[in-house]
Amino acid sequence: MASMSRVDTSRLARWWRNVDRVTLSCVGILIALGYILMLAASPAVAVRIGASREMFILKQVIFLALAGGLTLIVSALSRNGIKKLALIGGIIALLATGMTLVHGIEIKGARRWIALPMMSVQPSEFLKPCFAVITGWLLAESRTRVIFGNIKFPGLLFAFVGFGFILLLLKSQPDIGMLSVITMVFMTQLFVNGLRMIFVGVGVGAMIGAFLGAYVVFPHVRSRVERFLHPNVGDHYQIDTALRAFGNGGLLGRGPGEGRVKDLLPDAHADFVFAVAGEEYGLLICLCIVCVFLVIVLRTLFKLMREDDPFVITSATGLVTGFGLQAFINMGSTLHLIPTKGMTLPFISYGGSSAISIALTIGMALALTRHQVAASPITRRFDNDHSWSSFRESRAP
Repeated sequence: MASMSRVDTSRLARWWRNVDRVTLSCVGILIALGYILMLAASPAVAVRIGASREMFILKQVIFLALAGGLTLIVSALSRNGIKKLALIGGIIALLATGMTLVHGIEIKGARRWIALPMMSVQPSEFLKPCFAVITGWLLAESRTRVIFGNIKFPGLLFAFVGFGFILLLLKSQPDIGMLSVITMVFMTQLFVNGLRMIFVGVGVGAMIGAFLGAYVVFPHVRSRVERFLHPNVGDHYQIDTALRAFGNGGLLGRGPGEGRVKDLLPDAHADFVFAVAGEEYGLLICLCIVCVFLVIVLRTLFKLMREDDPFVITSATGLVTGFGLQAFINMGSTLHLIPTKGMTLPFISYGGSSAISIALTIGMALALTRHQVAASPITRRFDNDHSWSSFRESRAP
């Protein structure tokens, strides 16, 4: 595929020339690591709950295959196609998230999942990418569209209304971790869109106030924070076990299948899969995993520095911020750098909802940062080496 002729005008050839192949390769690496670590971590967990040893593996094979295919399909969409997908997906995810409050499965005091045949779905996972794109769309329209006289489209107001509605839904579940990620994504998008520093300060103050409120109102939040701040208070079994796993693994690891953390932690295949990687494959592999996530995030941000479309800049920044935050929260929790929070490691942890939502996130980011060049004979010469704006400048008298 890399040798496709530049005179090939097929849609596949244009997509391959213009898509970020480095990011695609990183996604492939993460999916491969997801398969490897699921083979290592999930059989022991399945046996503990009385299921077949292959149950989690077979499910994750399907989830990651779907995620990989969805990433490719979404990355081939046009920018208008991404807008439509985000709007339709956001409405469905919002309605489904509301349904969890009535018909949701309650696990550990929270209603975040809807039961489906053979699996459960967490609709709020799909709110993250859809909300980021819709917010970027609204903020871009507020800067460029005039609806009457000198009155601009109130996109900022609509964005705040949507965020407030999502905030109420997630607080009611409750899902403070997801709410924190979406809040950080929203604040980042506002900042990139040109929010004045005084309002940034107000936003940061509001986030601190919201965190303190969650600490007071929600016992599970208070318990996690206190266990993080006071190592001698409460139950630290999961964190202590995870940290011992990293110590046992050392630089090169104990070897595939030789780890013991998967036999001790109930969520070794999900929230603590990074500890399994550390014990069986060592510090070097863990650093490689961190570098892969960094490459995806930084490469996307660097590509946005050459972009002049406010919709693309704001939306893709929100998408990659949510992706990076999720990875940081999972790895930071496992290493006891932040209070524990049940959040999956993208493409690596077990979970269908997470795998599909992350596929949407990366697929949308790839589509938005792909060179959007017409397929005419003139513009095809510029679809990879030059931006459309530089082409227009070169044609100017």
